[in-house]
Amino acid sequence: MPGRRPLGRWLTALFGGVLPLLSALLLAVSPPASAASLTEVTDFGANPSGLRMHLYVPASAGARPPVLVAVHYCTGSGPAFYSGTAFASLADRYGFLVIYPSATRSGNCFDVSSPQALRRDGGSDPVGIRSMVGYVQQRYGADPDRTYVTGASSGAMMTNVLLGDYPDVFKAGAAFMGVPHSCFATTDGSGWNSACANGTVDRTPQQWGDLARAAYPGYSGARPRMQLWHGTEDTTLRYPNFGEEIDQWTDVLGVSRTPVSTDTPQSGWTRTRYGATGDHAPVEAISVQGVGHSLPMSGMEARAITFFGLDGSTPTDPDPDPGTDPEPSACRVAVTTSVWNTGLTASLTLTNTGTTPLNGWSLGFTLPPGQTLTSGWNAGYTPTTGTVTATNLPYNASLAPGASVQIGYQATHTGNGTAPAAFRLGTTLCTTA
Repeated sequence: MPGRRPLGRWLTALFGGVLPLLSALLLAVSPPASAASLTEVTDFGANPSGLRMHLYVPASAGARPPVLVAVHYCTGSGPAFYSGTAFASLADRYGFLVIYPSATRSGNCFDVSSPQALRRDGGSDPVGIRSMVGYVQQRYGADPDRTYVTGASSGAMMTNVLLGDYPDVFKAGAAFMGVPHSCFATTDGSGWNSACANGTVDRTPQQWGDLARAAYPGYSGARPRMQLWHGTEDTTLRYPNFGEEIDQWTDVLGVSRTPVSTDTPQSGWTRTRYGATGDHAPVEAISVQGVGHSLPMSGMEARAITFFGLDGSTPTDPDPDPGTDPEPSACRVAVTTSVWNTGLTASLTLTNTGTTPLNGWSLGFTLPPGQTLTSGWNAGYTPTTGTVTATNLPYNASLAPGASVQIGYQATHTGNGTAPAAFRLGTTLCTTA
């Protein structure tokens, strides 16, 4: 395993990659032309690592405004990220609030490595950022169902961490040049993980997914969508991390690692979408050819805002997969369990309550911690732990409006014999009975 890279060299590499970007952006992006200004908030709640908070409230913000958390790179600050990116000017246009956290430790990097940072309410920077969001929701009546996070480099790594630690807080994230949740984990007090930075940490999608799920044990609700960006020539957080992030978030969201669409929205960009087409796919990944550690570049922030749905589009209604029948407008799952000692069976009745016939279906759900599938019937099941997808068999693929199909599984457990709390038919969240 490679030796630990000195912190000074790391900061030099990060700063060297980001400085040219900032110089260009400072010339091209002036502070928003409005009556609004960036304001520091000094008393926003629990803040174990002493973060600073700056807030941008555009004049265009209405009642129950959405919130975007924008997280800076190493050596940066919230005010620098405000001045050097387009998120505030986009907030003027679309009426959302922007929180700019600032790291205050040496080097101004966010903690994405410690055991405290990698679990919900464990301490360190994620707790402070969560407090900032709570403050804005209370003080400004912000909409808790429209809270998003984005970041570059260290901020992109924090974006991955926050989606794992607080999947009930953030609806989506956009990570520019990041690494998967827990990839940078250390136990020696260091904030640097050479193996992860060099792109040599290779895990299966389920292993990555399990690490993200372990940040909030027992959570079985909806998971936030993820947009990923990376330059192919990144020598600071190397390009293989891009593929590992895709592995992690497709597994967490229970969608296939095989993209449903691939296109080139701009010269040098290759965009793949997973789980659905359209601007609001569960996972969207953009590879930028020939570019190093210098994202976001012009136009990328606006793409992130579209992915979130903050431009007025509707992120809860993604386009269906190409080549398949449209998904039903609604579904219902009734579940019963029978539990004994270390085992259980679960019987599920899936009903298409929409108006569109279904020819082929997949039902996603998250097993409670400690449960492992041992067998199943009337569907194919994969994987055996974590976020599971049950897929139709040839004889029950067709599901007309109002029709039902009964499936089930047997599992072992370590004390928690409860049923999954939520079910998705494709990307549609089902009601439960």
